[in-house]
Amino acid sequence: MEQPSIAAQRPQPADSPAKPPGAGVNDEAKRAGLRRMKLVALGFLLGATVIFLLSSWWLSEGAPGWVGYVQSGAEAGMIGAIADWFAVTALFRYPLGIKIPHTAIIPTRKDALGSSLGEFVGTNFLAESVVRDKLARADLANRVGGWIAEPANAERATAELATVLRGAVTVLRDEDVQAVIEQSLVRRLVDQPWGPPLGKLLTGVFTDGSHHRLVDLLSDRAYEWVRDNYTTVLRVVSNRAPNWSPKFVDEMVADRVYGEVLNFAWAVKTDVNHPMRLAIDKFLLKFASDLQDDPETMRRADQVKYQVLEHPEVQRIIGTAWSTAKGMLLSAAEDPSSELRVRVRNGLSAIGTRLQRDAEFRAKVDGWLESAATYVVNNYRGEITTLITDTVERWDAEETSRKIELQVGKDLQFIRINGTVVGALVGLAIHGISQLLF
Repeated sequence: MEQPSIAAQRPQPADSPAKPPGAGVNDEAKRAGLRRMKLVALGFLLGATVIFLLSSWWLSEGAPGWVGYVQSGAEAGMIGAIADWFAVTALFRYPLGIKIPHTAIIPTRKDALGSSLGEFVGTNFLAESVVRDKLARADLANRVGGWIAEPANAERATAELATVLRGAVTVLRDEDVQAVIEQSLVRRLVDQPWGPPLGKLLTGVFTDGSHHRLVDLLSDRAYEWVRDNYTTVLRVVSNRAPNWSPKFVDEMVADRVYGEVLNFAWAVKTDVNHPMRLAIDKFLLKFASDLQDDPETMRRADQVKYQVLEHPEVQRIIGTAWSTAKGMLLSAAEDPSSELRVRVRNGLSAIGTRLQRDAEFRAKVDGWLESAATYVVNNYRGEITTLITDTVERWDAEETSRKIELQVGKDLQFIRINGTVVGALVGLAIHGISQLLF
């Protein structure tokens, strides 16, 4: 493997100016084009110089009068070419290395130019009126709606959201999230009394009769247990009977008790208005009320709360809550057929279809986008423009000048060419006017 050069291994100073970003791949082609245009502009200057020298020599040898026009045109063309060469060069460097005032404008006034650029962008591109007008003409809600309404695009957007979700979940440290869960969720559960909110919830449940299905289930199971445990009932009654009682009497009593218990269980099971059921309703409502109003009941509810939260199994669930949720999220995000991704994809498609068909909803979304954009530009315009000025300030002055010249220098060479041509034409015109007047 080729070893890196010593220069590449040498650490760069932490505070060294940053180099401005460039195209990289196209730099060489642009550099070649700039060299060609410089040679062309130089050729015009040399051509004007040669013509001037030849015409001057010819005039000294007694040339015709029209040669004076050629000499004047060439002379003015030389002046125009040199003046425009000076102007173009002064943008990027000192002409001939001489530090003439107000030259090398870009490297010496880079920071001021960056500040002016930031101010220009902030005033002309980040103005509220400009942003609102651009968003209004862009019709973003309709265009976005049409795009995500397509199943393929909805699937693509869902995949991108899944990638973002995976990245966010992966970046989060498990211990940090677990600490947040314990501090925010568990502590809130501990700090809040359970009695009043639980009593209010149960009052609503018991009042509208939502608990009757549970009572039905308990009644059914109680009846079935009595029905299927005849021997057990007999044994309980026999064990409670006196020692002196004859066995056949015990069996008769037990049989009668079993029959009564079975009839009672059947009555509770089949009669929704049975006194036992009504007593249960009354007890439950009273219990719900005590949870809200009775201090002793509320105190005991809080004791139950601590017992529940301190139970080892509950603590284990709390400790693994984030790990479990993280695994579920990652699994759902990676599986295109998961319920999460299917719901997100269908939701995006539904939103896209509604944006296309519902003008009122579309207008609301456009309004939200405009409000959000104008809020950003009104409150963070300074930070956005500072990004421009700070970035330009960090650039190396000489490198910045070379980069800018590489990007626009080819076109600027036409100024030199035009200066030569226009100067020559002006020289011809001045010489002609002077001949007419004098």
